[in-house]
Amino acid sequence: MADPQLNYHHLRLFWEVARAGSLRSAAARLHLSQPTISAQIKMLESTLGEQLFDRTGRGLKLTEQGRLVMECSAEIFSLGTEMVRSLHGLGSSRHLRLNIGITDSLPKLVAWRYIRPAMKALPHLQLSCAEGHSQDLVGLLASGRLDVVLSDEPASSSLPVKAFNHLLGSSPVIFCATPALVRQYGKGFPASLKDAPMLLPASRTAWRHEIDRWFETNRLHPRVVAEFDDVALMKMAASDGLGIVPIAAVVLDDATQRYGLKPIGRPVRCGFSCYLITLERAMRHPALRVIATESKNIVKDPKGGRFA
Repeated sequence: MADPQLNYHHLRLFWEVARAGSLRSAAARLHLSQPTISAQIKMLESTLGEQLFDRTGRGLKLTEQGRLVMECSAEIFSLGTEMVRSLHGLGSSRHLRLNIGITDSLPKLVAWRYIRPAMKALPHLQLSCAEGHSQDLVGLLASGRLDVVLSDEPASSSLPVKAFNHLLGSSPVIFCATPALVRQYGKGFPASLKDAPMLLPASRTAWRHEIDRWFETNRLHPRVVAEFDDVALMKMAASDGLGIVPIAAVVLDDATQRYGLKPIGRPVRCGFSCYLITLERAMRHPALRVIATESKNIVKDPKGGRFA
């Protein structure tokens, strides 16, 4: 029996819909009707003998076979573009692509510290970053529109998809403030933080939960002046002397140089963690392997290993 002949036009339509995330968006971009696209994708599924989209819930979600076909499609159409460019003497344009989601509760400077080694190690890596809530990003991961999610907390075990959490490291936390506040609250740390003005991450974040636990363990009840979703804004408020702010040790140099903040006391174990969330146990993407390997050099305990 002869192998079924693949219709590349159907494959292209499938790829465009998978990238767009909906028939409506793809139809508008391609100037085709939704029924036309839907019918041709069903013909592709019939040819392959596999269901590519799970249509039981709201929207379109790629099946496991659909994610494989999408990955192969990207390579096929990238190779086609490469062929045309080569024929016209335009040189190579092929890039290794990484679509990464970054949770909005993860400080972006921390995220970049983890991503940067991959950009340096893989000069032709094309990076696409999306920001959002953890649950929304894991949904994009499940649909095949993201390769990985970088988060400050593991994916929930209650999710409808099986996700794997790869812990990159857990950074100590250092409380920082303007020099004037350091002089006022630095002596007798950590007891000196009692009733101190504090700027903290939003209460819904995993990092905030760890900080609150540390306060409880040390029987401290600081005065919360403000809470922030945006950690950069939190540091700017601290630089104006509004209060004391927790800083992940991996980005302490940035806090001291860019915002003029100074450390108060020793580092504390508030469990600021960072995870790569994937749909596969093994990290096959070269960029993810670099990130996982180099993370060991990013998160280190302070000299002497002394914590408050």
